[in-house]
Amino acid sequence: MNKLPLLPLRDIVIFPDMIVPLFVGREKSVLAIEEVMKKDNDDKKILLLTQKDPLTDNPGKNDLYKVGVLANILQMLKLPDGTVKVLVEGLTRVKIFDVTDDKFLSANSKDYHEKVSKKEEGVALVRAISDQFEGYVKVNKKISKEVLTSVAQIDDPIKLSNTVAAHLNIKIAEKQELLDTESIEKRLTKILQLLESEMDVLKVEKKIRSRVKRQMEKTQREYYLNEQLKAIQKELGEIE
Repeated sequence: MNKLPLLPLRDIVIFPDMIVPLFVGREKSVLAIEEVMKKDNDDKKILLLTQKDPLTDNPGKNDLYKVGVLANILQMLKLPDGTVKVLVEGLTRVKIFDVTDDKFLSANSKDYHEKVSKKEEGVALVRAISDQFEGYVKVNKKISKEVLTSVAQIDDPIKLSNTVAAHLNIKIAEKQELLDTESIEKRLTKILQLLESEMDVLKVEKKIRSRVKRQMEKTQREYYLNEQLKAIQKELGEIE
């Protein structure tokens, strides 16, 4: 089995079916990308794994999660400041082993065998997540309507889990846990729970913002009325 170059990621977990731009500046990471781009064919594969601590500048195998994705580099652009911008497409979940640290990190990997064991439960969870995600997008304005349209058209449980997980505003450790979960039913259940929890938080945040806004408007109105009253009193004083 041939080892593949490995790219450590800070503050992002990439799922299969995601197409994401990455800005790469660390020397080893740039060398890993350059190694992949040496291939003449379109098969420009690289392993993407998230760091446990984003502040670690030179991560080794113990600083990385063991589950990541096999990805394809679609585009690469060298920027004037020496960093590299790459467009990557997540392909499949993989578990890495035999990590070596030379000029750059590289590793062997094996695929996750994802499958739905309880078909009826999978269908029900897909439907529930699609409905809940629609409400989530209405409250969370950061997600585009195009994403909502895309999710509404997905009936494959695996693809749905990847797409929704990628757009959830949750902690890196929580996203990694979703990536680690092999059982599709368990993964979908976790996503549904996270969606419901996030909805509750967003609703509370909305209430707080509305309350603060009303208080600010009341304060501004009182200030304006007080200034008007002072002006009237001054005017009356001058007349007297």
